[in-house]
Amino acid sequence: MRKRGCSTETSMGLLFSFIKQTWPPASRFSVDDIPDLSGKVIIVTGGNAGIGYETAKALLTRNARVYIASRSPEKAKKAIDHLRLECGGKEAIFLPLDLASLKEVKACAEEFLSKEKKLHVLFNNGGVMEPPVDQLTKDRCDLTIGVNLLGHFYLTKLLLPALESGAQTSSDGKARVVNTSSFTYELSSNLDYDLFRDGPTRKRSLSSTEKMYSQSKFGNVVFSTELARRYGDEGIVSTSVNPGHIETDIQNSLSGARRFFIRRLTYPVAQGALTQLYAGSTTEGANLNGKHLAPWAQVYPQSSASQDPEIGETLWNWLEEQIQNV
Repeated sequence: MRKRGCSTETSMGLLFSFIKQTWPPASRFSVDDIPDLSGKVIIVTGGNAGIGYETAKALLTRNARVYIASRSPEKAKKAIDHLRLECGGKEAIFLPLDLASLKEVKACAEEFLSKEKKLHVLFNNGGVMEPPVDQLTKDRCDLTIGVNLLGHFYLTKLLLPALESGAQTSSDGKARVVNTSSFTYELSSNLDYDLFRDGPTRKRSLSSTEKMYSQSKFGNVVFSTELARRYGDEGIVSTSVNPGHIETDIQNSLSGARRFFIRRLTYPVAQGALTQLYAGSTTEGANLNGKHLAPWAQVYPQSSASQDPEIGETLWNWLEEQIQNV
């Protein structure tokens, strides 16, 4: 009976959190509140579409030097052309990035570092939402985990020297990493590593695609928290954000009644960029190391599991193991 009571309490807490984040009050923050970003160098992964595109647009209008990291050169060029028209001729820069290949993540970081010595903000924004559960990355990792979590970890790791240089040259002594998560991270309280890589255990226990998405987003928050612990003293401010229920192309993999229901809860894509822009560009955001934000641009309590130092260290060690000898 006691276990049933705990389960009911947890379910009610999740329902309350879902309602609160799905129908938040009107935002007190807008893109007009972003300060001038002249001299700031910023990367937005997945910046060619959706929330990433709106993030890049807002940053360009505030005079930042913006790199759009994207897998498709054609889609990136189209986005950059549109941004030029919308932003008064200001030009974003294409950075090739395939998060499903660790070698290509490394090549992306090397190309950036050949052009820039400092990085002020890294928006780990790109991702996939619930592709078929049997899909793998080029490194034989679950596709959702590989793209949403492992690829971004490796990119961040490789760019740490540039982030530290960015912090040293900033007036506030800070550089920032903003990790895009989701409300669904709250549906996980641990990480099932046996499902993360191809192998006999994974094949015997293929899980639902919804679970793998939740696992990846829980991992985003755990990674963000652990990054804050390890590099906060180096001037790196690490936050995670739930952008809200936003209508973007990432939901194209959904189908049936679930897609219909989720589409009815969504907000315009420009609104989805607000929370990560607040974390990554404002004066207030420089003081949010280790925090999680929810719609719209408000600090939101993290789950206790995502803040567990043991879970954080175990994840960090697993991620480090995956990038050895790349």
